[in-house]
Amino acid sequence: MQIVEFTEGTLRFLDTVPAQAPEHGFLWVSLGRDQLQAQLPQLQEAAQRVGGSPLLDLHVKDLDNPLHPSHYDFTSVYDVVIFRRLSTAAEVDAELALAPAPARTKGAQALAAFRRIRTQAMCFAVFDRLLITVHPPACPMMHTLVERYARDALQTGNTQAAARTRLPTGPSELMLRMVDTLVDGYLELRRHLTTELTTWQERLLRPSAGTADWSALMLARAQIHNLEDMCEEQADAMQEWLDTAREQPPPMLSQAERDALVARANDVIEHIQRVISQVRRMEQGAEAAVQIHFSAQSHRTNAVMRTLTAITAIFLPLNLITGIFGMNFDGMPLLHQAQGFWITLAAMAVLAAGVGLVFWRKRYLARSGR
Repeated sequence: MQIVEFTEGTLRFLDTVPAQAPEHGFLWVSLGRDQLQAQLPQLQEAAQRVGGSPLLDLHVKDLDNPLHPSHYDFTSVYDVVIFRRLSTAAEVDAELALAPAPARTKGAQALAAFRRIRTQAMCFAVFDRLLITVHPPACPMMHTLVERYARDALQTGNTQAAARTRLPTGPSELMLRMVDTLVDGYLELRRHLTTELTTWQERLLRPSAGTADWSALMLARAQIHNLEDMCEEQADAMQEWLDTAREQPPPMLSQAERDALVARANDVIEHIQRVISQVRRMEQGAEAAVQIHFSAQSHRTNAVMRTLTAITAIFLPLNLITGIFGMNFDGMPLLHQAQGFWITLAAMAVLAAGVGLVFWRKRYLARSGR
């Protein structure tokens, strides 16, 4: 458990929970999900002392659930926000290492970025002067934020005003900053997914795309659906929190700070909406890729059939001539002449060339573009 006390442009790390909240500041208690049960008594004590109410058992179960979807709930004392963040590369590798062998090998195949989309729940309990965060074990974002705020606090002696603007002024603002950092991960992810999906669409349009791994595209479509549903849950959770914050704003904040908090919350929601829009465009692109692929395959099939039909039409008159001269009649023209065979053969060649030339001018034998 890590305890950080924020006060007027600075912060300090504490070993134990103080008896009460700082007069002009707030407390941040952060711990990994693997530590929750062992340190639950200290956490409940911090919630009681600083926040004014212990966490409900139902909310403790939500905080301890790594599979919990994005969600918002509240009591008369505190809010609970659950936001699913993207797993890091190390966390994905560890998760795939526990999967069966076929699932591990699929990660190296086509559209591997879609196969590596994994998320974990990050939980926030927001009091008036206390923020409790429960994160996945060894969460790198928490260490990054602590180091960043510690550097900002060290600048207090030189640029007091600048340090104050960089440090959060309350638990709600700190929660929104962390959620904004989590959403930035989704904004970065969409660029990789779009690039990989575009490359796959180009492969589908190639003539050799008949051997493409269609199961990869189906899995990518399923992941896109899951990502869209998850982002919609995130947007709903943050919108519900924002509506509650507007109806019951934190009492410790001034009007300017409340307006800044609402603006930051709107910005977070707008970022989530951007991710949702991009995911929907990728979904439409995947559907369009499938339709374009089958349309191209149908076009190539029609071109082949058109060529075969034209060739058949060229040889059809020749078959008619050979059929006529194959009749058992003695009085047929050219039948008993020495040059009859060559005359007939020349006529058949001229007829075939003439029909072929007509078909070529009508583009029945033209090479189809690929």
